[in-house]
Amino acid sequence: MLFSSITFLFYFLPVVLVLYYLIPAKGKNIVLLIASLVFYAWGEPVYVVLMILSICLNYFCGREIQAREDDPRRAKRSIIFAVVINILILGFFKYYGFVLNTVSDLFSVNIPYRELPLPVGISFYTFQAMSYVIDIYRKKITAQKNILLFALYICMFPKLIAGPIVRYEDIEQQLAARKLSVSRIGQGSRYFILGLAKKAVLANTAGAVFEQISAGPAAGMSVLTAWIGCISYAFQIYFDFSGYSDMAVGLGKMFGFEFRRNFDYPYTATSITDFWRRWHISLSTWFRDYVYIPLGGNQCSPARNVLNLMIVWTLIGMWHGAAWNFIVWGVYYGIILVMEKYVWGVFLDELPRIVTRIYTGILVLVGWVFFFSPSLGYSVRYLLAMIGAGAGFADAEGGFLLLTHWLLYLLAALCSGTAGIRLFRALTGIPSNRKVRSAVEAAAYIVIFFISTAFLVTDTFHPFLYFRF
Repeated sequence: MLFSSITFLFYFLPVVLVLYYLIPAKGKNIVLLIASLVFYAWGEPVYVVLMILSICLNYFCGREIQAREDDPRRAKRSIIFAVVINILILGFFKYYGFVLNTVSDLFSVNIPYRELPLPVGISFYTFQAMSYVIDIYRKKITAQKNILLFALYICMFPKLIAGPIVRYEDIEQQLAARKLSVSRIGQGSRYFILGLAKKAVLANTAGAVFEQISAGPAAGMSVLTAWIGCISYAFQIYFDFSGYSDMAVGLGKMFGFEFRRNFDYPYTATSITDFWRRWHISLSTWFRDYVYIPLGGNQCSPARNVLNLMIVWTLIGMWHGAAWNFIVWGVYYGIILVMEKYVWGVFLDELPRIVTRIYTGILVLVGWVFFFSPSLGYSVRYLLAMIGAGAGFADAEGGFLLLTHWLLYLLAALCSGTAGIRLFRALTGIPSNRKVRSAVEAAAYIVIFFISTAFLVTDTFHPFLYFRF
């Protein structure tokens, strides 16, 4: 089930909210847990069993690690077991086809296998489960004794499918008790509506442009068309994923939970290092805390630090998908981050901000080519088209798309930074009377909601891009 579907917006969510607020406090977690299982089973009826098995595995492993905290050797064996099993489950469903295809290509053999659909959200809930057992081993948290509360932590539907990756320590107290109020519902609704608009209006529209361009051969694109396609994808993936994250944060507020923000206007970054402090924050901090720092982080020799960074970014690339282009994408960012840290980072600090933003934007756009390409060969051909090795500088298709979608790109550029929200607040804050101002703001959100709904009704099916990760 999608947050941006009519079924969710007008049936599932209203029913769950009504039941949640009507039932006594002791039953609210049960309602939310059942709703989360129904939400997941709606599209993945078979794989809900896998998620329940993951819940049971990590619950009992957490209890075991807690029980062995006075015996470091046995506790270490338990945490190794828990992490290895989690990685094997994730690896089987996500990478076994990729591994068999790679072996087949290397040794010129045909290894038949049954292609399994990737369980939606498995990368996200597996990483949450691993952070939970690792934090117990590190004695940062205590194991949850109530399996229903732990199950709710893993499968809570607002953040189940595409994050953010929520740490147990961040919502441990909220699982037991949380404050509900009309103001929180209002705050959550505003987050949700803006996230819905990002997805329905901006991401889906930009995605339609990208799909039209990418349907043709990369070698036949003009420079203009290739850049429009790349920029369209950049807007699509940002508004798609940040829109989902905003909706998740908003839904969390409606149910009394506070999730950390997952995006901080990454397209305003002044370096690639800055970009990754702002993009998919919950993932980058997860790899920092559970991979990079345990490897030694930057508390080691420069050579070792370079190795640590490259290991982390190769793994980040692999996390995003089982294909060589994702691995190259991760290595690409690892190399740039190393260069910024040890070679030209000091010079970036001295350049004007407009220059560093252009530098960052170009590198990010190049990175997206590796990310969206179906193969490495396609990415090379696309990059060549972007520098003029295709069908010249401009063509009729590129000119037509630019003339017919200039408003989309203007709105997307405004909403990629703080200018969009500042303009919105300025317009809704014009009335001097507080009650009138509140009414104008509420009316504006209602209009945005109905515009977004209209786009959903008239549009084709557009799942969230990060569902496949």
